[in-house]
Amino acid sequence: MANLHKLKQDICEIGRRIYAKGFAAANDGNITVRIGDNEILCTPTLHCKGFLKPEDICLIDMTGKQLAGIKKRSSEALLHLEIYRQRPDVKSVVHCHPPHACAFAIAREPIPQCILPEVEVFLGDVPITKYETPGGQLFADTIAPFVKKTNIIILANHGTVSYGADVERAYWWTEILDAYCRMLLLSKQLGKVNFFTEEKERELLDLKQKWGWSDPRNTEEYKNCDICANDIFRDSWKSAGVERKAFPAPPPMGPKAAKAGGSNGSAGGMDQEALVQMITERVMAELAKR
Repeated sequence: MANLHKLKQDICEIGRRIYAKGFAAANDGNITVRIGDNEILCTPTLHCKGFLKPEDICLIDMTGKQLAGIKKRSSEALLHLEIYRQRPDVKSVVHCHPPHACAFAIAREPIPQCILPEVEVFLGDVPITKYETPGGQLFADTIAPFVKKTNIIILANHGTVSYGADVERAYWWTEILDAYCRMLLLSKQLGKVNFFTEEKERELLDLKQKWGWSDPRNTEEYKNCDICANDIFRDSWKSAGVERKAFPAPPPMGPKAAKAGGSNGSAGGMDQEALVQMITERVMAELAKR
């Protein structure tokens, strides 16, 4: 039997970190920890995560019914339960609104891959859901296609949800993602981002596998994918309204790119999206001079 008081203290500590980082304004966000096959510790609704006390944490079951606690459970608990149903290995889920990651959620801009080593090793491709009003089962269902292939998901026009073996690990993924999104936005202000070569990206994927971190790109199913083009979740972009606007596509990499002569169906060996982006930037620069 887990030490319930210690687990509640851990939830409160992560709540303080979330609030201190600016990831949850006012009463935003929610945290859960699974303690049994049918029992989940859950933060209360309408309560600032920066000032939680162990006695504030309630207990719910896998249907969302509250079993114990002096305060009402979070209204978004069903989102957490969907993850626990699909991932028996997950023991904690953290949902909050980190501002830099939320910028990508609002713009529905895919998170570029093959730029930062830590992100490639710890996160990999990060999906963006289609939008649904928070709180109900329809909202929880938006994450269903992605849960088994990642440990963090961006919720369109909303926030993030991350999960792991304990509450600190679940929180880590959110902090890594928001730091990366901030770096991307800063680098965009400087002019551009630079991508890894295929050789260097494959070195990172090899390290990831050796260290025991899973990545769909290291599985048979995705052995022919373009390893830097967000291919794992690309099929979901259209229904979710996700498209590249702010950041160019990476250079084509992988077996599919090789079969296409390295051009991936684009003119002059350059990805079509990257070509359009380059032309647009040059036109805007010339207009700005006038």
